[in-house]
Amino acid sequence: MCGFVGFAGEPGALDAEALERIVASMADRLETRGPDDSGVWTSPETGVALGHRRLSVIDLSPAGRQPMLSASGRTVIVYNGEVYNFPEIRRELEARGGRFRGRSDTEAVLEACEAWGAEAAAGKLIGMFAFALWDTRNRTLTLVRDRLGIKPLYWGRCGGVLFFGSQPKAFFDHPSWRPEIDRDSLAAYLRFGYVPAPRSIFRRIEKLEPGCLVEIAFDGTPVRRRYWDLRAIARDGAASPADLDDETAVETLDALLRDAVKRRMIADVPLGALLSGGIDSSAVLALMQAQSARPVKSFSIGFDETDYDEARHAKRVAEHLGTDHTELYVSPDRARELLPAIPSSFDEPFADVSQLPTCLLSELTRRHVTVALSGDGGDELFAGYTRYAAVNGARRLVAVLPRALRGPLARVLRALPVDTADAVFRIAPRAVRPRHVAGKARTLADLLDLDSADALYLRAVSMWPDPDSIVLGGRESEDAYRDPAVTRDFPHFLDRMQFLDAATYLPDDILAKVDRASMAVSLEVRVPLLDHRVAEFAWRLPRGMKMRNGVGKWLLRRVLGAYVPRRLTDRPKTGFGVPIGRWLAGPLREWAGDLLAEDRLRRGGYLDPAPVRDAWSAHRRGRAYFEKRIWNVLMFESWRDSWGA
Repeated sequence: MCGFVGFAGEPGALDAEALERIVASMADRLETRGPDDSGVWTSPETGVALGHRRLSVIDLSPAGRQPMLSASGRTVIVYNGEVYNFPEIRRELEARGGRFRGRSDTEAVLEACEAWGAEAAAGKLIGMFAFALWDTRNRTLTLVRDRLGIKPLYWGRCGGVLFFGSQPKAFFDHPSWRPEIDRDSLAAYLRFGYVPAPRSIFRRIEKLEPGCLVEIAFDGTPVRRRYWDLRAIARDGAASPADLDDETAVETLDALLRDAVKRRMIADVPLGALLSGGIDSSAVLALMQAQSARPVKSFSIGFDETDYDEARHAKRVAEHLGTDHTELYVSPDRARELLPAIPSSFDEPFADVSQLPTCLLSELTRRHVTVALSGDGGDELFAGYTRYAAVNGARRLVAVLPRALRGPLARVLRALPVDTADAVFRIAPRAVRPRHVAGKARTLADLLDLDSADALYLRAVSMWPDPDSIVLGGRESEDAYRDPAVTRDFPHFLDRMQFLDAATYLPDDILAKVDRASMAVSLEVRVPLLDHRVAEFAWRLPRGMKMRNGVGKWLLRRVLGAYVPRRLTDRPKTGFGVPIGRWLAGPLREWAGDLLAEDRLRRGGYLDPAPVRDAWSAHRRGRAYFEKRIWNVLMFESWRDSWGA
């Protein structure tokens, strides 16, 4: 796992020394992504410069150093990620007469791209990757991103210079970089809590979409291509599911996951696993331990607030599997200490509150290992999100409830005070006690105003439902949630929700969060559930093998059941959160109030202070559950301060 950056300016404008100095400074911005080594490569006659920071995981010798030139000297690569089938690729290339100097996966990817072309080579790779290739003969730059968007890649032009790299923070050290906030992207951020690809928060800079590559000729002309099409795979699989009986499906998934996990256990450095105690991370850890001769190192994090504490569940799973388990309980004070560092780690404004525990868990894990496996991706592939059932239920309620009753019911639900709602449900047993009752009531109230299934789901995944009215001069662009072609491709509502999450929320929120949090502490996180072979199999499953009797992840639960008793993992899904609503009304109140001050927002010139003021006032008075909306604005304002935007 590493970080890279590069640029292509006017040919001959800078000499080799200037190019090296600039790109080395840019790469140093990515030091936490690669603290072990660094390197640069420049071509003054073309104006191209490449920089790299290395986190050494496989082949720790200098033979794995980047930027790396191919054996022929024609192609140079900077690469971030891990390719797990590189030994097979290497053997295939050697059979064709290929020559290798080291044993890194970087060299295998480089030589494969030169031998077969970048598009064909990418189609052979099993792993997570983002890389840039410069062809010195054709003077062509090729940027490639992995199929599901595990690793990031930004690119675009500013001041006549083409920029590309792992994170846009690296662009700030180039003299031509002039960052401007894209107000339309800001509107999208306010809705979702992240900036969806291909947009970025900066004008003229975009994210390369998952499964895509772009070739940029020397004259600057870009040609985009998709070498792996999630939409086509999901559409075809949902339309024509495989004819499988239950036991065959369990055996097939078990074999696929075993191989995916085994491949990701290869490393020349200490390795472990992130454990929440839920279905996904427990399955990954169980398959690791089943294929390990010694106890696997596992890590979990807990909070003093018992409603948010998952560590006790994780500990029971670890004890059953016999892992070498480490847990850390974190006080609210420790979590809040992270707040100033978050914006510089995430580059773009990012408002998934689980970023806090993810950062803390990454920090804990990095004290012991360099590589960790996680369970991300199970919810999207196997229909695990509770909102799938919740939105389906809301859709049925809206369908049968007379319109004349919807308005009064919505007003009652919106008027439900937070403390009152939570207090009423405290009499229920903890195992079945719902969380965020007032928040769920308000969400249901909002859903009662909507008629279509797609509008219901968009509202369920939105933080601010009307961002155009908040962002000054900004307007949301069309997205997959409002694309009628998605409805045609996925006529079944569950398929549609799963696809939308896999195409947007997974890469732009979940995977971005894990990448930034882990790379901020130089930890490599691998995600075996997102092996593309597992994803392709999951999309061919009949719906009843994903959600059965209203419960998601049916097949994944069956696989896990062979390793871990159901009593240890069968419980309501809670997510990986923190009590941010309580903190905002209590110990974070002063910090939040300063960032949300009306005069401050007005001076910033990006947000209308009035709706922000109203939401903050309602939240402080306990009249509404607006923690997501408030956190969304706080993370933007904190990010803006951090980057001087």
